[in-house]
Amino acid sequence: MRIAIGQLWQETNTLNPLPTRRENFDQFGVLRGGELLEKLATTNEVGGFIQSLARWPERPEMAGLARLPAWPSGTATADTFDWIMAEFEAAFARVGACDAVLLALHGAMAAEGHWDVEGELLERIRRQLGPAIPLVATLDLHANITERMVANADTLVLYHTAPHVDVFETGERAAGVLRRLLVNGERPITAFQKIPASMPAEKANTQLAEGMSADFRRRLAAWEQRPEILSAGLATVQPWLDIPEFGSAVLVTTTAAHDPAGELASGYCAELSAEVWRRRGEYMPELVSIEEAVALARAETRGLVVLSDAAAATTSGAPGDSVWLLRELARRDWPRPVLVTVVAPEIVAECQRLGVGATWSGTLGGRRDTRFGFALPWEAEVERLFDGRFTLNGHLGKNLAIDMGRCVVLRRGAIRVIVTTLSGPHFAPELFQAAGFDPFASSVVVAKSPCGFRAVYAAKAAAIYSVRAPGCAPSDYWTYPFHRIPRPTWPWDDIADWQPAPALLRPSR
Repeated sequence: MRIAIGQLWQETNTLNPLPTRRENFDQFGVLRGGELLEKLATTNEVGGFIQSLARWPERPEMAGLARLPAWPSGTATADTFDWIMAEFEAAFARVGACDAVLLALHGAMAAEGHWDVEGELLERIRRQLGPAIPLVATLDLHANITERMVANADTLVLYHTAPHVDVFETGERAAGVLRRLLVNGERPITAFQKIPASMPAEKANTQLAEGMSADFRRRLAAWEQRPEILSAGLATVQPWLDIPEFGSAVLVTTTAAHDPAGELASGYCAELSAEVWRRRGEYMPELVSIEEAVALARAETRGLVVLSDAAAATTSGAPGDSVWLLRELARRDWPRPVLVTVVAPEIVAECQRLGVGATWSGTLGGRRDTRFGFALPWEAEVERLFDGRFTLNGHLGKNLAIDMGRCVVLRRGAIRVIVTTLSGPHFAPELFQAAGFDPFASSVVVAKSPCGFRAVYAAKAAAIYSVRAPGCAPSDYWTYPFHRIPRPTWPWDDIADWQPAPALLRPSR
């Protein structure tokens, strides 16, 4: 028994003017063949695959395909799309015959002329495999699920958490589903429902004891314990994605033995879709202005304040050099450090030439985000140079190696601007610790993240505020012009009435 394993991970933000290119994948770490199995044995979904397969009594042979990861950014170029497809075609040729395939995908990648990258990849793989070989894939909770994805995968297994703290476990769940298909011979039937809506990320917090996201997480987990259900998922979609076939989705996969006509799958799918639609207003974020957020932070005396700059969220595909909050923070004095991040490889290179202790002067911001950013004049001491390498655990990662390149700390009073060469998790405590700071002892941390940062900061911050600011990943994205998405779609449009009518899809095998 031979099972092939691969990964394609990139979340596209079509508002970001910076295209995703092949070198962005190389920077994160392309792996092929046995190197993939060795280096990702305990990391994220692929690690979940590997560890679960290793526990099977059948002891299947594992074959590494390719791992192609890039940090969230702008639309991939057409030649990058061609390279991705060629990589997987070559990987399957190297691996040869296999009995099943496990893929770790994001589900919201778009390229020039190819708005549904994962759907096209799954379609090409299915064509190469034929109808009989089981193909199971994992997806991020913010995937834009399309009918082509559902039709070409036997089962799609989604994260259940936001912040995403179950990536490894999702890989384990997917491998468990594959065993039911491959070893037990069960046949899947999937009910799939697109919802004409995109749900803001700020309140999609499954870690809370109450609220719609926690309710949905508990329901999905309970459903997956039922023998008739292989997988159940809700994708609230990555909202900064101006593409056709855009929208949230629910899918429920049952087994033909328990549900020969698909009535159970359709019923579960319609039930959850209707409730998501009914409760969509609960997702609307409570935002404060830049000026109000900074004033509230300065008035706070109990400890750390985290300002969520979602519009600049590098985890959402923004370029990472927004300085809207920095400008306002600089107008006040602070008793303890204020930590702000910026992606600016040119500035890092300049500071390396100047050396620690020198004064750097120039402008921050507006170099990468040329749509919504601006250049802020800034003069500061080069306080520290360091390597932005660490292991991410928590939101987005389990044992996930991160390399943000050479970095510099610019000091101006209590404000520390951590300038990185590469984009990455610009909320992670590990980044600030690598820079020499305890983020939890600071006055302010600017987290360039809409929700995921809460996994580590919610229990330790005196206050958290979601800030309304310009940028490529705005919290109020429905106020921005989108040209390709289906209309009407909430919250761009007020839709008077909508009822779910799930489609049933059965793999041809």
